[in-house]
Amino acid sequence: MSRAGRGTRIAGALGLTLVLGWLVLGLVLEGLINRIEPVPLPSVSEAARRLHAASFVADLHADSLLFGRDLLARGRQGHVDEPRLREGGVALQVFSLPTIVPLGVNIERNEAGSLDLLTLAGLARRSPTAWQGPFDRARHRAADLDGYVERSGGALRSIRTRDDLARLVADRRNATPRAPDGPGAAGPEAARPVPIGALLAIEGAHAMESDPANLARLFDAGYRMIGLAHFFDNDYAGSAHGVAKGGLTALGRRTIREMESLGVVVDLAHLSPAAIDDVLAIVTKPVVSSHGGVRGTCDNQRNLSDDQIRRIAATGGVVGIGYWATAVCGTRPEDIALAIAYVVRLVGAEHAALGSDYDGATTVGFDTSALPALTQALLDAGLDGDEVGRVLGGNVLRVLDRTLP
Repeated sequence: MSRAGRGTRIAGALGLTLVLGWLVLGLVLEGLINRIEPVPLPSVSEAARRLHAASFVADLHADSLLFGRDLLARGRQGHVDEPRLREGGVALQVFSLPTIVPLGVNIERNEAGSLDLLTLAGLARRSPTAWQGPFDRARHRAADLDGYVERSGGALRSIRTRDDLARLVADRRNATPRAPDGPGAAGPEAARPVPIGALLAIEGAHAMESDPANLARLFDAGYRMIGLAHFFDNDYAGSAHGVAKGGLTALGRRTIREMESLGVVVDLAHLSPAAIDDVLAIVTKPVVSSHGGVRGTCDNQRNLSDDQIRRIAATGGVVGIGYWATAVCGTRPEDIALAIAYVVRLVGAEHAALGSDYDGATTVGFDTSALPALTQALLDAGLDGDEVGRVLGGNVLRVLDRTLP
């Protein structure tokens, strides 16, 4: 065989190996970045189980729509799907969507225009979103959630209005869960699942591609919570992880006003300190920091200062506490409870909430099916039953009732 022929065969073999490797990467990608490294969980008392079951449990942030798993099936990867939400007693899950994540992402400094990890991930998974822009990605994932809701037979409900939320609360309160083959399981009522609410959010207003008209279009697609910046500065606001880390732009200020008018919750997560100050100076409704931590228990620039927490509370808003190490300096339920208890003692139990950041390229100690362990940890941290109920979801209900259309 000629040298040229051998070279062609080697090049072909190398190309095939790269293609196969890329396909394998597409299959295992989520398992590599959304990991569970199990931690010891506290023994859950009967009192904690009753309290958890009686509470409206809401999680302000999970990125589970990104990865193409069937969220109606119990998965072997990731942290959230409908069966595990049900096992964990979750009543409302906010499904958030980042649309650009820069290569080499970190909490210190990221430049706009860097190579996008989500494009690479989309190519690896052969996703139709790989070649889409941020706005089209957002609409595509909204349609995905609509599909899950339609196929769920009532197990998932889209939450877009206060009336939707009120019906969810009432129907969950009136539901009597039954085992599929248990006593009284026959008949249409027995087959009807206890509903779980699903609310759409966006990480980074660059998903609107600097077109003011796109806010209304994404509102029509179902989005009800938006954080203006994610890991880099954009045309709306500075990011805590950007280069300039500036405040709100004129477009950002206009967008905040229009969000409040439409009934879209303002999310401060990932904003620079200057942008947080600017937002808090102009909002007229409660705001959220959907996922993160507090410097009082885990000091880094991703987390909120005491002054920022107090100013969020002054709007009537809530601080969602995450479950990963950068947020709470650990992954145990006790680490999460410590951060929540800090917020409670600083500004009151009305202003703390759950904000897991499940499926957000995070390594956690437990998935959403094990949430009763967190309820136990909150009780062990000294919160009483009323305070725990507020943290688990009562506060989120209050904020959504004041902000949704």
